[in-house]
Amino acid sequence: MIDRLIQTRAAAADTPVGPGGRAGSHRRAWQVVIVAATAVLLCAIPGWAAEDPNLEQEIDRDQEVATEPAVLDDGHVDMGPRYVDDEWIFLVHDDTVEPPVWRVMDQTVFHVTDAALLAVPDNDTYSFLPAPPGAEVHVVPQAQQPGVVWLGWNTQDPTVMETIDRGATLRLRGVSGPGEMVVFLQSGDLGDPDPLWDSREEYPQDIWVEVNTHTHANWVFSEPGIYLVEMEVTADLVTGGRESRVEVLRFAVGTATSTADALDAEHIPADLPEGDADEPANGADPDGTAAEESDDGPGVATGLLIAGAAAAVLVAAAVVVVVRGRRVKARAAAGPAVGSERTGGGTWSTP
Repeated sequence: MIDRLIQTRAAAADTPVGPGGRAGSHRRAWQVVIVAATAVLLCAIPGWAAEDPNLEQEIDRDQEVATEPAVLDDGHVDMGPRYVDDEWIFLVHDDTVEPPVWRVMDQTVFHVTDAALLAVPDNDTYSFLPAPPGAEVHVVPQAQQPGVVWLGWNTQDPTVMETIDRGATLRLRGVSGPGEMVVFLQSGDLGDPDPLWDSREEYPQDIWVEVNTHTHANWVFSEPGIYLVEMEVTADLVTGGRESRVEVLRFAVGTATSTADALDAEHIPADLPEGDADEPANGADPDGTAAEESDDGPGVATGLLIAGAAAAVLVAAAVVVVVRGRRVKARAAAGPAVGSERTGGGTWSTP
């Protein structure tokens, strides 16, 4: 895409400018802006800059289940259902060790350190986030970031894929913590954020996940501290019947938050009516894919910083056009222009 725009820019630069050629000069100025803007935006999107190989995964049927306590603060992990000794259970697939293992939820803490801090952009698109513009929040990102735990979910256990009918429902049953938690997706085509779970909304909150899905989203925590997130995974079976399991994800948010306290924190089960998970919320349904469009999309580095990049591009555009307009006026006063003039690139900074 960038190559095609650059070719267009080069072709325009070779067009002579003579009397009455002011419109062409302005067009070339805008072409420079478009090329620069496109390059800035594409380079700002990790999901487009390179495909993450961790999204292309296959899970070994014989991977072990680790039961010892573990703190996960960096690298790739997924929550997901698995059959162990013919029992449907809900575990954490830990890809940070070799060979990978499954971990028991109650013995696992996700430590979201201060390396995960990002500023909320001053942009109405992100007004759903549980903090005002400019405030720093801890973010488990949709795209992998060094030094930050990368939590997603999958339905890729071989026995699960052979057994469930089309997919599973992930249900948020409750969140306890010092602040709020919001989980959202950002699509690869620069679409609007898609909130999946929000601790400020009524429970339960369901999303539909197709079989053989591997997805990552942005987990946003408004305050540091210990969060206990009650989740349920439910699926209908191809042979009839249904499987369901409830577990608690333990987050220690902030570098100074004790992971030992998070491990020992007492969880009070959510008092929810026993409902039917056949109709997932958030616009997803068992025949759709609304909850699994993130594999190739940008991460929160794009989601929270894209506003800053767009603003910088608009400023660069204004500067180029103003400078161009002054030069065109000067040429008009001096007489017919000959040849073309190339403009240099600009820079932008993140908030």
